[in-house]
Amino acid sequence: MVMTASTMLPLGSQAPDFSLPNIDGKTVSLSGLPKDQPILVMFICNHCPFVLHLQKDLAQFSNEYQAKKLTVVGISSNDVNTHPDDGPDKMKAMAEKSGWNFPYLYDETQDVAKAYKAACTPDFFLFDKDRQLVYRGQFDDSRPSNGLPITGADLRAACDAALAGKDIPEQQKPSIGCNIKWKEAPEYFTGKPAV
Repeated sequence: MVMTASTMLPLGSQAPDFSLPNIDGKTVSLSGLPKDQPILVMFICNHCPFVLHLQKDLAQFSNEYQAKKLTVVGISSNDVNTHPDDGPDKMKAMAEKSGWNFPYLYDETQDVAKAYKAACTPDFFLFDKDRQLVYRGQFDDSRPSNGLPITGADLRAACDAALAGKDIPEQQKPSIGCNIKWKEAPEYFTGKPAV
């Protein structure tokens, strides 16, 4: 299992637009999401051990924070030719099994992942009400093999601050996970394992 770190897109970046199919067959676009709420964009997938490690916690987290008026969206961008378990049909089953009630979108062209400079799964991008990036980092310090409890502490603190309109410290730890399975890796993706 090779660990890849988030590229840490510059804070203040404007949220790139997207318009992607959801697992329910409807199209979801950034412009169609509530304008008065912060938005969390998560690049996730079905097979990654790092995502599976957080599977139930992502459900609990998203239920809790959607009730607090945070918009949550999951996006799968993996190449299904090499990783068929990450295809749309299996995405729907994964969401149902995991209790995910957020839109789970399929980025077949991988253009959205590249626009966000996503690198790994999971990769978290939190934007404020003005769609400015305020957090890009880890869920917490827990990993599949380190035995630390899953708390979501880092992402929770960032979301709480964004919902309250408060500043989020710029010192943020990158998310770590499996690399996105590219059809053709973008220039920003070095492919170097995280240390």
